[in-house]
Amino acid sequence: MEKRNSTLDFILLGLFKHSFYLFFFIVMLTIAISSLMGNALMILLIHGDHWLHTPMYSLLSQFSLMDMMLVFTIVPKMASGFLTGKKSISPADCRLQIFAFLTLGGGVCFLFAAMSYDCYVAVCHPLRYNILKSWQLCLRMIVGSWFLGAADGLMQSVATLSFPFCSAYEIDHFFCEAPSLVRLACADTSIFENVMYICCVLMLLVPLSLILTSYGLILAAVLHMRSTKLKKSFATCLSHLAVVGLFYGAAIFIYMRPKSYRANHDKVVSAFYTIFTPVLNPLIYSLRNNEVKGDFKRWLGKCTNLKVQ
Repeated sequence: MEKRNSTLDFILLGLFKHSFYLFFFIVMLTIAISSLMGNALMILLIHGDHWLHTPMYSLLSQFSLMDMMLVFTIVPKMASGFLTGKKSISPADCRLQIFAFLTLGGGVCFLFAAMSYDCYVAVCHPLRYNILKSWQLCLRMIVGSWFLGAADGLMQSVATLSFPFCSAYEIDHFFCEAPSLVRLACADTSIFENVMYICCVLMLLVPLSLILTSYGLILAAVLHMRSTKLKKSFATCLSHLAVVGLFYGAAIFIYMRPKSYRANHDKVVSAFYTIFTPVLNPLIYSLRNNEVKGDFKRWLGKCTNLKVQ
């Protein structure tokens, strides 16, 4: 096949290609804006109230920050492509988008595991919480999440754009994602796909196994206790687990089978962990949290008093 110059731009075909594109675009943009507002509010509430300056809420603030940046990585380019009709993206911008997406997505994977551990300690060992979940451990979890995500993003972004690409440079996707680009390569990508599979095991399956172990231990503990408060905490953990299943299920579907890639379906699945879960996270981790709700009500009260004055 004819190889193309690596300096030419790629063309992003977008998420939808039918007559209802405008409707779906408005829906996706609304969800993205809601995600940005919800996560930004979450960060402001946590950093604005000293009562929320705890290891658990530090993880939540980092989680919201990653979700915000993840939306900023994907949605602005998608929106500008629709509004201006310019759907091209340079190889440099494509590499940057892959790096940013994998850094943030990988970081979220490990933060999910860290937060499941926090939930386990809070439910199963409440009296030892301050010992088992110290500030030092929290800081290591946060730094480790960013570092491991960045390492994966750097490796895949450099390796993916190092392949020669065929004359067909249209990416049937709404952003640059490694599996969609590998399909366009004119070289043998089997080694890279095997390495990417190993990375996926480390970035997806290992944290997921830790999450399932934590929630399994929580379930076992709750079944042997009659406390209503504990059962309510477990109900909150179940909502967390639902978001975890949505995020990891979609990510595993895409990244654990690059050879059987089906773009028409996969780009819709990709929307779940790039757009949908970032808007669900602030709802589940804040609206179901009495401390955050109380802080939000106090913040609204202060805003109302300022307007009256």
